[in-house]
Amino acid sequence: MISDFNDPELSGKYLGTITSDFVKISDVLKEASYQIRSRGFSDFPIFPIAKDMQPIGKIFIGKAEKDLDWNYFVTYVDEFVQRTLIGEEALDDFKKAYKDPDEFCCLFVMDGAFTSFVYIPYPND
Repeated sequence: MISDFNDPELSGKYLGTITSDFVKISDVLKEASYQIRSRGFSDFPIFPIAKDMQPIGKIFIGKAEKDLDWNYFVTYVDEFVQRTLIGEEALDDFKKAYKDPDEFCCLFVMDGAFTSFVYIPYPND
């Protein structure tokens, strides 16, 4: 279900809560991704997720709002480059690894020192 380039730690510790949240809000995330791309903001939308508030992106869906385990934020690859979370030299590699945004949601999981990009497929309609 989740991309093979995901961190093995992700599977055991986070996958269940991320997946149960994702099912509830995947339509909203997919529409946001589409709007970001169709309005020309970025071809690479990213949804950072964290249990607490954090500075990357703007809050999009708060966990209390929809009874979720995670807060969902929204941003694009540009902010990751500006914050040097993705180095200029690694940008091409990121773009090559980025999965089709019509089919996959790009999450950036943040929990303490653990951070990882995760691609989750949107459910088929």
